[in-house]
Amino acid sequence: MGRKATLACCCLNQWALDFEGNLCRIVASVKEAKSRGATYRTGPELDIPGYSCQDHFHESDTLLHSWEVLAELLLHPVCRDIIIDVGMPVMHRNVIYNCRVVFLNSKILLIRPKMTLCDTGNYRETRWFTAWTKHRETEPHHLPRMIAAITEQRTVPIGDALLATRDTCVGYEICEELWSADSSHVAQTLDGAELIVNSSGSHFELRKAYVVFDLMRSATSKCGGCYLFSNMRGGDGDRLYFNGAPSIAVNGEFAAAGRQFALEEVEVISATIDLEEIRTYRNRIRSRQIQAAAAPSFPRIEVDFSLSRDGDLALPSWTPIQPHYHPPEEEIALSAACWLWDYLRRSGQGGFFLPLSGGVDSSSTACLVFSMCRLLVSAARHDTRTLEQVRRIAGDSEYSPTDPRELCGRLFTTCYMGSENSSAETRARAAQLASEIGSYHLSIAIDVAVSAVLGIFTTVTGLVPKFRARGGTPRENLALQNVQARLRMVLAYLFAQLTLWVRDRPGGLLVLGSANVDESLRGYMTKYDCSSADINPIGGISKTDLKSFLRYARRKFSLPSLDGILEAPPTAELEPLADGRLAQTDEQDMGMTYAELSIYGKLRKEHSCGPYSMFCKLIQMWADHCTPEQVAEKVRHFYRCYAVNRHKMTVLTPSLHAEAYGPDDNRHDHRPFLYHAAWTWQFRSIEVALKQLQAAQEGGRSKDRSQLTDRQRRELNDFSRTGTGAGHSRLNTLSKSGDGSGGGGIKVSHNIAPDQPDAAKRCISPSNPQQQLKASRQAFHLV
Repeated sequence: MGRKATLACCCLNQWALDFEGNLCRIVASVKEAKSRGATYRTGPELDIPGYSCQDHFHESDTLLHSWEVLAELLLHPVCRDIIIDVGMPVMHRNVIYNCRVVFLNSKILLIRPKMTLCDTGNYRETRWFTAWTKHRETEPHHLPRMIAAITEQRTVPIGDALLATRDTCVGYEICEELWSADSSHVAQTLDGAELIVNSSGSHFELRKAYVVFDLMRSATSKCGGCYLFSNMRGGDGDRLYFNGAPSIAVNGEFAAAGRQFALEEVEVISATIDLEEIRTYRNRIRSRQIQAAAAPSFPRIEVDFSLSRDGDLALPSWTPIQPHYHPPEEEIALSAACWLWDYLRRSGQGGFFLPLSGGVDSSSTACLVFSMCRLLVSAARHDTRTLEQVRRIAGDSEYSPTDPRELCGRLFTTCYMGSENSSAETRARAAQLASEIGSYHLSIAIDVAVSAVLGIFTTVTGLVPKFRARGGTPRENLALQNVQARLRMVLAYLFAQLTLWVRDRPGGLLVLGSANVDESLRGYMTKYDCSSADINPIGGISKTDLKSFLRYARRKFSLPSLDGILEAPPTAELEPLADGRLAQTDEQDMGMTYAELSIYGKLRKEHSCGPYSMFCKLIQMWADHCTPEQVAEKVRHFYRCYAVNRHKMTVLTPSLHAEAYGPDDNRHDHRPFLYHAAWTWQFRSIEVALKQLQAAQEGGRSKDRSQLTDRQRRELNDFSRTGTGAGHSRLNTLSKSGDGSGGGGIKVSHNIAPDQPDAAKRCISPSNPQQQLKASRQAFHLV
């Protein structure tokens, strides 16, 4: 009997309900696995219908077509002499389960349902499926007649069981079961499963890639054995980009790992495992052996087949490798580029159109399209499928891309939409960046359209709205900004539909948006302006990360124009210039910094904080530069802005999901869109906490004063009168030392000297709550 088994897991770029395409990719992966000598092939979760079918899982058609694809696989000649598992929905006794169907040589061996469903974040699996709750039990499942005719089986086992070949034992987990506290692999390995197969649909988020590797390393270190992880990769018709990175771990080390990002639709990795190494490793862990001896047994499905081969001593075995982690800037460059390509090639359109303002956000979107073009040029050299798709979109059957800039000119149109409020600097920066990436660039003036629209208003009302800088009210000022922003959206769609007609090419262009996740959270955008587009590659990325990405793109892509873009202050350029210079900046308009917005977002979503909880956390996080009163004002200002602008999330352009705190209203962040914007009860709780802090600190100060020397009292009196002097630093030291701390161990300092930075002193929003609420209500209607 042999001792070495070659195992394969794969990464597929499936597409929801594309049964024909999904079948072809599954067959290609089996063919590749067999060419590597593999005797077991596993794939991603629900790889027959595609993971993101969502409510289509309620349709009997989806179940029917999944069985039809399985029938094709059972009959396919490439699917012989190799154990294969595929994912599909299965209805058993009128209950639908998310299952792996394991088969060998046209015989179904086991239907293994998912036992722990995922309802976290983007996932809603219990909406469509039911978890299998009968641990270590199987039941007979009656096969559809078309399948029974092929397999010559009336029933097959469905349930929680292990697969026992002649030489080893295989256990199963499906995606969330690895992440859950009570993972299935622990009990399975204690009962002798040496191989654990996990089929996953795990999505991409920034800085998340290490999680699955850590889980696999931990599982195989603690339990011993070989863990095979397959995953979807790419965008399958939704906001998610599936994370790829198929991998194989053995006894706490990695034997193989695939790519996290790639344009190719099929990737197979394999490793040759020495089964005796698993047995030896486990035998050395004596506590594990004692637990295994007492472990309850799983049903075993006996299979007259060996994963190893006789005479395999000379077969090279695996050697340890280290998984590769991309830095966040590179994750942005690759994930968004791959997601854009999946959307473009499957949409049937001829490229992208982007209103390019010369600012950080639109420039980031432009650089991501250029990153896509770089990946396409590289992939087209060896992947015929990618080359065919590039030729189809470019409208040239003989075209072979060799230069990313030249390809960018075919697929990407940028347009600077200037007005009388635009500066020469932003116009020049947009033109320079377009030249460097090679996009087909236009520059237009929208003033004629703005005047025409305002002319209609003036004709009807007899009134002429004015900017604030010219004596207008806040309502007039906002309305005039919004007219410009919304007309840009109208013009963007006009040019997107007709630009290829002008260039004598068929089709139209997809309009790209460029609002970042922080501005969406704050609501700092005009409803139905250029933030309204077909898709938005940066809608799930923070401003801070986008700037880091642009610095990366400057180096990696050799784009010197990004230096000026990064140095310029973010601005919407919707108000008149002051002596030819900017009079409006984004952070000043928002009343908060982008760094603060990221923190608000994480606390609100990832830490599930309401206004009061956020205040409690921030008085500690920001104790070095903000007083509790300032923190309270910042929290109140953020939540008022958030409340009155939440309605904008209902029409937010579909964006690549990249941050756990994204405000996407579609399925990730389910909230009301009509709030009581005064937050009376919540803000009153903050006021009560403030008074408690002040009372506790005053008591601490009195105690401190009684312990001071005469000299210290004089210095303190000097500081109290002038805010400066030697007493300043000493009082801060006392107030942070713990003697002057507030209740509950909260240590704060109210003593901010006048010469300290603005970040330590300012409360940007108006101090009068009624004024704030009035301004918020105006924003609800006008912004």
